[in-house]
Amino acid sequence: MKVAVVLLAAGSGVRFGSDTNKVWLALDDRRVITHSIKNAIGAFKECRTVLVVSEADQELAKKVVAEELPDVNIEIVIGGQTRHGSEFNALKHLSKAIVEGELNVVLIHDGARPLASSDLFARVAKTAFDHGGALPSIDVDPLEMDVVSTAHVARVQTPQGFRAQEVLAAYKKAEVEGFVGTDTAACMEQYFPKLSTIAVDGEPINIKITYQEDLTTARRGLLTRLL
Repeated sequence: MKVAVVLLAAGSGVRFGSDTNKVWLALDDRRVITHSIKNAIGAFKECRTVLVVSEADQELAKKVVAEELPDVNIEIVIGGQTRHGSEFNALKHLSKAIVEGELNVVLIHDGARPLASSDLFARVAKTAFDHGGALPSIDVDPLEMDVVSTAHVARVQTPQGFRAQEVLAAYKKAEVEGFVGTDTAACMEQYFPKLSTIAVDGEPINIKITYQEDLTTARRGLLTRLL
């Protein structure tokens, strides 16, 4: 496998109730995004690492990377107006390597999910390489979602991984047609519906920090992992 990991960190802190994107907040002795990056790159002997940030956060991103990840080669890309746009900007940045066969798997991960383990990144990448696509999911009790149903309910997480050439082609088609997906899997389903996307076991600890209480939960999760 020749892997690139894209970490999305171009959002705002609106839902979190902060003027600062939550990825720049402290989680234990490092920023949230630093945990996300370290877990991602820990899965591979080598990979390309792309951090997508807002233009306003570009200098802060460079500072954090220099201070907390001085030995990691991180490529910083400016995000788009939407999640989909940020994903496409990262793929355009990687397009030459993808076209020339230097990359064959791309993983896209929410930077605000700092507790996704290196093992999860490795499993998603291997499954995507073998089958075409992969995403982590965990079973959810329908009662948790106020749903009365006997149907199987699952919550999808990130990282989501796909073969590089297919994911680049999908986003290029989306640009032409004006399609905007909610996540990577949505765009792949739109343009490569026959591609096998395999669900792998997600991790309950792999929460996305969206609200203030999520940061407290992440701190507990990090402490539990260290014990």
